[in-house]
Parts: sequence; structure tokens; C-alpha cells
Amino acid sequence: MTQDDPKTLVSTDWLARHLRDPDLRILDASWHMPDAGRDPRAEFEATHIPGARFFDIDAISDSRSDLPHMAPPIEKFMSRLRALGVGDGHQVVVYDSVGIFSAARVWWLFRLMGQMDIAVLDGGLAKWLSEGREVEDMPPVIRDRHMTVRRQNHLVKDVTQVAAASKLGDYEILDARAPARFRGEVAEPRPGLRAGHIPGSKNVHFATLLNADGTMKDPAALKATFEAAGANLSKPTITTCGSGVTAAILSLAMERIGKTDHSLYDGSWSEWGMFPTVPVATGPAATGDN
Repeated sequence: MTQDDPKTLVSTDWLARHLRDPDLRILDASWHMPDAGRDPRAEFEATHIPGARFFDIDAISDSRSDLPHMAPPIEKFMSRLRALGVGDGHQVVVYDSVGIFSAARVWWLFRLMGQMDIAVLDGGLAKWLSEGREVEDMPPVIRDRHMTVRRQNHLVKDVTQVAAASKLGDYEILDARAPARFRGEVAEPRPGLRAGHIPGSKNVHFATLLNADGTMKDPAALKATFEAAGANLSKPTITTCGSGVTAAILSLAMERIGKTDHSLYDGSWSEWGMFPTVPVATGPAATGDN
């Protein structure tokens, strides 16, 4: 049973109770890997939770960067959210079609922009549908609302900062990718990237933080999962993954267990794997790393 917290994670029961609240805003942030062959916007237009608006992770990003869906400039975030009718004083609930996948990225992005009243829907649209709850295919009625943004730079890291953390060992670097990708045993899904992981990092596959139905494990089980992966939670933490999406699931899980000194490597392996001057490790995390 989800311990409802409007700043991290809420249950489908919570959302059903608050669905008609005037200051509630719901975002569908479904996103899939490029080779999945799915169109999240088309799926949204066919079926979504009543009142939801579609948050396009690729469109609401930094178009100046060659890296996928990097955090957008403040001005772009403000204007795009205003166009969705989301602003100051709103409680936001974000979901995706899988369970907990890309929604956590948008939760992190809101927090990066200083917006704290946002929660991920535990189990996402899949759980909502499995419970036979109300859906619609109508576009939402948008009413303009100003948004104040105060970027929280401590929540994001760049390649230089991560390289220093890898060398010095003063941060715990946690990689959310699947174990075979972490160990460098399979090719990366994005062409041109080396295989392996950031030296000194530990592997906490995001799926190990979730239950079979796509909901997040309870805080005690989350803590046990991090510890089983060898993560030293007494250190400040940097989360990373393939392109900064599933890393946010680790960030959300840490927030759920009361660990707040975490940041996300936005470029993640899409950047590190192509950067010629940074080292790459393969195989399992070395014993005694960090």
C-alpha cells in the first residue's frame, strides 16, 4: 500500500479521491525507447486519465544540445508548462503508461525547476486501467497560469563534475541501467557509444526498486535494495542511466527513504559513452569501490 506523499508518490486511490480538485493538474509523461515502435502522444490522445495533459519529454528539452532530452532552459520550461495550464499553486501528478518509468524524469525536472508540489502516480496508467477507473479521449480545457521557476543547480551534474566524483570517490555514483549494459556485455541501444560503466559506480537496476505490478517498493524494501547493491547511502549520491530517464527512478526512491543529498547526471551514458577523454570500466563493480 502506497504511503501517499504529494511531493513524491501517490496511489491511484489518492488520485481518484482528488481527481476533481480545482488546483490538481495531471500530466501524462509517457516516453519509450526509440526502438519500441510506440507513439506515446497518439496513445495519450486515445486514452488518458480525465483532465490529463501530455508532457512531451523530447520536446520540452534543450534543443541546443545534441544529447537526448536534456533539461530545458528555464524560459522554455516556463512557457511550455504555461501552455499546458500548469503553474504556481497547482498540485501536479505525473504518470506514464508503463508503471513507473518516464514519469520520474518529469518529477525530477519539476524539482530541478524549484517546483516541489509534484508526485508520481504509483503504478501509472497501467494500474489505473487495471482497476477499471475512469478514462477519456477528450483534450483538456487549458487555463493559463503563471509559473515561478527557481532552478536548483545542486540537483544536476555535468560530465566534468561526474568525472571528478568518479576520480575522488566523494560521491556514490549509482547506475540504473540493466546489469548486462552496466557490465558492458551488450551493445548500447544508441549507436556510437562505448559499452561499460563509469569507474567506481554501482549498479542499481531501476527495475529492482519496483514491484511486479509496476508500483514502487515500500521504503524499507527500497533501502534494502540499495544496500544489497553495495550502495553507500551515507555519501551524497549521483544517479545515472542511459539518457537521464530511469536515473530519476533512483532519485525518487532515495527521496522516499528520506535521503535528500542526491543529484542526477543529465547527460548520463549518452554523453559519457561517447566522450573520448573519460575512462570506461567493464565487468561488475569492483570490490571496495568508493
